[in-house]
Amino acid sequence: MSFVAPPGYQPIYGPTIPYLGPIHGGLREGMSIYLQGSIPESITRFFINLLCGESESSDIALHFNPRFDGWDKVVFNSCQDGTWQSEEKIRSMPFQKGQVFEMVIIVTSQGYQISVNGNEFHTFQHRIPFERVRAMQIAGDVSIQTINVIGVSLPEHSGFQGMGGQPIYNPPVPYSNMIPGGMYPKRTIIIRGMVPYGAQRICINFMVSRSRDIAFHLNPRVREGIVVRNSMIGGTWGQEDRELLCHTCMSIRSGNQRFKVFVNGQHLFDFFHRLQSFNEIDLLEINGDVQISYIHF
Repeated sequence: MSFVAPPGYQPIYGPTIPYLGPIHGGLREGMSIYLQGSIPESITRFFINLLCGESESSDIALHFNPRFDGWDKVVFNSCQDGTWQSEEKIRSMPFQKGQVFEMVIIVTSQGYQISVNGNEFHTFQHRIPFERVRAMQIAGDVSIQTINVIGVSLPEHSGFQGMGGQPIYNPPVPYSNMIPGGMYPKRTIIIRGMVPYGAQRICINFMVSRSRDIAFHLNPRVREGIVVRNSMIGGTWGQEDRELLCHTCMSIRSGNQRFKVFVNGQHLFDFFHRLQSFNEIDLLEINGDVQISYIHF
């Protein structure tokens, strides 16, 4: 049976602007919203609203409104019962005309913590309980490539496990860190990144820390247009598997018999376990010419 990501983990790619879409299950503390997009040269303004319903007339818990009007600023606000409340104006502009951006909205107990391109920008204090948020609205002079709601709490009987904890944003590469709780059946790890022009070498390794065995070696070779998969057990490389290259947002799901790799929500390939006990895998390493936006265990 093929794996289909649950609604909260399935990124939305290339949405039409204006956009209005649900946030499945609403918001909870610790969740975050990841946006990747670009700003046109001719921009005047755009906005992102977190809505307390799935219609444009719903209360707005967060109104985020960058304005390029000669006095560049970002306006924050909320709207309740059809009435706008007091504006917060930040007279600083984290976006640049004609440039791509990455934006993260993190839900904390105090407010919405906004970061742009890896830099913390502003925290908008809650005026309306974040538990009421049910949808997102985006409109204006902006192009969005990806929307991803991270950290959705799923019911135990859903069959999707292992997506707990806080995402790691903009980690430095080379990256090496323990996998909290190790690998186990039905665990999914999402890696979002960008391969810069001219990239030559990238590798993602799922390893056993005590032996340094590489249970799953994932090696996109950009110039050749392929993805090589392999393992290295007892210091010896195994036989390579190869697939056509495809990258942007990758999710890797473990099962009893194999790793299943999905790219941009589509199943790309399987890699069958070569270690006798794959639950010994407890280390993730990423090296090479890649910029990682986030890792979510």
